[in-house]
Amino acid sequence: MEGKPTSLADMVYERVELDILSGVYQRGDVLTEAKLSEGLQVSRTPVREALRRLEQDDLVESRGKSVVVVGTSRQDLLDILEIRLRLEGLATVKCCGHMTEKQLLDLDEIVTLQEFYVSRRMPDKILELDSRFHEAIYAACGSRVFEKQLTALLKRLMRYRRLSVSDGGRARTSTGEHREIFRALAERDDRQAERLATAHVERARENMLRAEESASVRIEP
Repeated sequence: MEGKPTSLADMVYERVELDILSGVYQRGDVLTEAKLSEGLQVSRTPVREALRRLEQDDLVESRGKSVVVVGTSRQDLLDILEIRLRLEGLATVKCCGHMTEKQLLDLDEIVTLQEFYVSRRMPDKILELDSRFHEAIYAACGSRVFEKQLTALLKRLMRYRRLSVSDGGRARTSTGEHREIFRALAERDDRQAERLATAHVERARENMLRAEESASVRIEP
């Protein structure tokens, strides 16, 4: 079955959003329709629409004739991590009552692939599988609201999660935590699943903050 057609504005939005969240564009950088249009080889109309959507998402801000990257400030980071800490365990509990056998098999495959890429020290693949693991849980929790909000929060953390998984020790530990969460879900043990998921996010939060503090790129308050 074919998916919904993607417009030029959608493609521009996704590309610029990725560049902002991954740190290609830094907080305070000025974006112009002309340069984006030239760089992406599209007309200014889809660029203009994409920038409007990015402003609605609080990723850029119009200042007169300029569009400035807002990105994620340090306070944003702290707030996102706090919200995620409080919601992730609850979403995992919900999975115990909703996850199908097929979804469990898919989750097992995701963890197995992540274990493989950790052994090969491939951070980009580890990050991709880390995202797939959490998104699979969000999708299986039976709540579109939880899925939408947690997926958006996970995306906003992309840059810091990349810094975190670059630490080989944390990547191995995190993957082991994913395996434990999977086992709790397979056993339908909601209390254990919640405890493990909350502890996992807490450790991830601590590691992301350490990674951010030691990174060469500074974040404005």
